[in-house]
Amino acid sequence: MIIRTLLVGLIQTNCYLIGDEATREGAVIDPGGDPDSILAAIKAEGLTIRYILNTHAHFDHIAANEPLLAATGASLALHPADAKLLATGGGGKWFGLLSSISSPDPDVELDDGQELAVGGLRLKVLHTPGHWPGHVAFYLPEEGVLFSGDVLFQNGIGRTDLPGGDYATLMASIRHKLLTLPDETVVYPGHGPATTIGAERRHNRFL
Repeated sequence: MIIRTLLVGLIQTNCYLIGDEATREGAVIDPGGDPDSILAAIKAEGLTIRYILNTHAHFDHIAANEPLLAATGASLALHPADAKLLATGGGGKWFGLLSSISSPDPDVELDDGQELAVGGLRLKVLHTPGHWPGHVAFYLPEEGVLFSGDVLFQNGIGRTDLPGGDYATLMASIRHKLLTLPDETVVYPGHGPATTIGAERRHNRFL
């Protein structure tokens, strides 16, 4: 499996380029900016992008949706609870963002338990609200990999003080959807370094 981490956008969001080494089919998770850098990485890996996947629609995870979709012809996938946020620029105004962000509407509506195929890779959608109502994580059980977005970080959890956030809901998502995964599962979060489920179970002060 190919996994490349790219730090993109105004607040250096983790954008992930993933791909199947055999078929060279791939996906981009959370393209929060710098589309030229993402496209260069796609070209370097020789991937055909099937999906642009948004864990949620905050501006720092969607800012490069439009140019990437235009350049790759991929399908945009998002949970329907985030459609309104996507259509209104990802809440950039909450952070004083003056420039507007636009994104096409999603082609694929994500739902809990849904499976997406990227070549031979199988991504399971986990609905993990709390940071935002339509937040999802992407779990690849055969590879032991989880893309957690802004729900779980190394020694941290997603913020819940923005409109749409709810602490109790976030903690329920973590306990019932993420901490049930094997300890050795590698967690690739929306910000900061990678970790594992086991490390967070043992050391995350919020858990």
